[in-house]
Amino acid sequence: MTDRDPTADRDPRLDPAAMRKQYRVAGIDANDLAADPMTQFGRWFEEAALQGLVYEPNAMVVSTADAEGRPSSRTVLMKHYDDQGFVFYTNYDSRKARELGVNPYVSLLFPWHPMARQVLVTGTARRTGRDETAAYFRTRPHGSQLGAWASTQSSVIHSRAELESSYEELSARYPEGEQVPVPPHWGGFRIAPQTVEFWQGRENRLHDRLRYVAEPDGMTWRVDRLSP
Repeated sequence: MTDRDPTADRDPRLDPAAMRKQYRVAGIDANDLAADPMTQFGRWFEEAALQGLVYEPNAMVVSTADAEGRPSSRTVLMKHYDDQGFVFYTNYDSRKARELGVNPYVSLLFPWHPMARQVLVTGTARRTGRDETAAYFRTRPHGSQLGAWASTQSSVIHSRAELESSYEELSARYPEGEQVPVPPHWGGFRIAPQTVEFWQGRENRLHDRLRYVAEPDGMTWRVDRLSP
């Protein structure tokens, strides 16, 4: 008697091994790239944002590791980018912030699946200045400002009611229209890139992968084509 295949009655649409998409899109040529990765990122980000195909094109997966090298990942929203790198904001007592405090090396992933594109970044993180943090905090909706105070991010809480009660107390203390102070435990991280890879899906899994690598002079970049 043989063991019955537990997947025999599985809907084929739910079988990960059978899930395949054939990418039939134009590739990318190294000769068409910008001289630096942040300019090239701006081109791709503009396409992702304006074409309307990607839900929250500024969403990125941030991967960190603790002092022992144990990794963790989560999705956050990029709130700024320029020639100095990528910026996101968080509670400085959160797991990712604590890990960045002991190990500043970080990777970012922008998963623009509807466009068969990814942008992969490795670099180092440093905190933004308090003036920059405060300027961004003032642009947040009132509810989000209160949420930054109400959440003790990554810590264990007893119930949802506990979180909502904290929020309601803050809402009474700082009603709509009243300035909410910037939490001292909340702020930004700027990721200075060391490598930036632009990944374009191609037919037959022969994807284009072009990676910028920072040269030792800190001013110029080398572009490598990687095998898929």
